[in-house]
Amino acid sequence: MKSRISYLTAAILLIGFGSLSAQNQKIGFYESDLILEKIPEYQGIQQQLELLSSQWKEQVTKLEQEIKELEEDYEAKEILYTEEIRKQRQQEITQKKQEKERFLAQKFGPEGEYFSTQRELLEPIQRQVYTAVRAVAEEQNFDFVFDRSGDIYMVYANNEYNLNDDILLELGIELESQ
Repeated sequence: MKSRISYLTAAILLIGFGSLSAQNQKIGFYESDLILEKIPEYQGIQQQLELLSSQWKEQVTKLEQEIKELEEDYEAKEILYTEEIRKQRQQEITQKKQEKERFLAQKFGPEGEYFSTQRELLEPIQRQVYTAVRAVAEEQNFDFVFDRSGDIYMVYANNEYNLNDDILLELGIELESQ
């Protein structure tokens, strides 16, 4: 929400100041999602992350199955257990659930292995794209360039200022004839 407010504030300031020098400003946009999809290394990284993720999901499924079996066994034998054994079995189930939650947090949490691996693998490509965007913007004298793939929304954008093809060329990626 804060980022939308800051973007809105920036837009209002640009509009306000834009009236002073609107004829001199050149604004461009690109779509980082589209750019990344065209980079061959990105596809490999996505496959690596999907493989890693699927392996961890299998482990989560195994833990969930173990929990289910413990719960079913407990329910089937609960009336046969002494109070002490009931507490032990409940504790086993609770520990297994906690183990699953810890595993999920360790692998998929905000500071988990998945996101740190993703950050580590994608950072060089993102830096490369940023460098290409900056080079294109400087070569073509743009005052502003926006990424439409994220939280920034544009209601209207003249395709004349679409920089996707130029950025792909800057990255050395051949364009398919359309």
